[in-house]
Amino acid sequence: MMRQKAGECTLFLAALLAASVILPPASKGQDSPPPDIETLYDSGQYGQAVEALQVAVKRSPQDASLDYWLGRSLFEVREFSKAIESFERAVKIDTNSSNYHDWLGRAYGRKAEENSHSNMPAALPPARRAHHEFEVAVQLDATNIQAQRDLITFEANAPESLGGGEEHVLERIRALSAVDAAEGTLALADLYATRKKFDQADAEYQKVLESGSDRIDRYFEVADYYLDRHDSQHTEEAVDGAAKIAPSDRRLSYYRGAAFVLAKRDPTVAEKDLRTYIDGVPENSEFPSHASAYEWLGRLYESENEPDLAAEQYRAGLSLDPRNKGLQEALKKLQRR
Repeated sequence: MMRQKAGECTLFLAALLAASVILPPASKGQDSPPPDIETLYDSGQYGQAVEALQVAVKRSPQDASLDYWLGRSLFEVREFSKAIESFERAVKIDTNSSNYHDWLGRAYGRKAEENSHSNMPAALPPARRAHHEFEVAVQLDATNIQAQRDLITFEANAPESLGGGEEHVLERIRALSAVDAAEGTLALADLYATRKKFDQADAEYQKVLESGSDRIDRYFEVADYYLDRHDSQHTEEAVDGAAKIAPSDRRLSYYRGAAFVLAKRDPTVAEKDLRTYIDGVPENSEFPSHASAYEWLGRLYESENEPDLAAEQYRAGLSLDPRNKGLQEALKKLQRR
């Protein structure tokens, strides 16, 4: 029986990681870090931010926001155990912060995924704790869209032994829709995609494209879905919608480049956009990964009959994300030619 549950958990953790949705970068609001920390964080200098925040925490141990940003910075350098410790301190100081509980849940989720590679039973406790923290975050603030989506994504991918179940998820989506109808539509679309009900998913994502939303992150989420589906027309529609809202958003270079690669047009522009993203946008857990950008570059060079250049991109992506199955398969396929 334990082997069955472990197998379910393996699939769940892999699916949960793959199902991460692009949400708007968390609002700093009252939890804004000191200006020098904000500069380091926004420029991707997470190691330096960690060092500066560790000093600041010792100096002001009752300032929950400092522990919160220390946790965020540790999360970005994949020190998930240490990030958990920092978020736990923040939550202890300010037990009513929905945002702190949500990020603590994210850190536990990543710790569970990390543990699953070497010791599946050790992945179960942090996975359960992630679920608990997401639930607390939503209970504290039902308008915290990030927490709502994190909880729904978790339960949509989890086996029943870890809190999953479709009827329960649909109830969550209805509750989210009462707070934000568009986010409810996206959550339902994501559920259909997770269940491989692509006709239903397409219908919901089309509603978002046709809604005239003023939230750029929603278009990026739609673009992610259609990139996965290899649907170049709808990907470009989503990217165009995003560009109308914020033409200088630094994520656009990734999505525009990937869309052009998928459509097999404007290879020079596609290459420039993807290089601009890799070289100019710091790696961040809330943005498309650099590993994914390298994968799209590899696909571009393959289509241009440049196998050596393609292999170079796949290896560069794997150096950043060694367990990326898409990159692994792309490189193996290339090497078999």
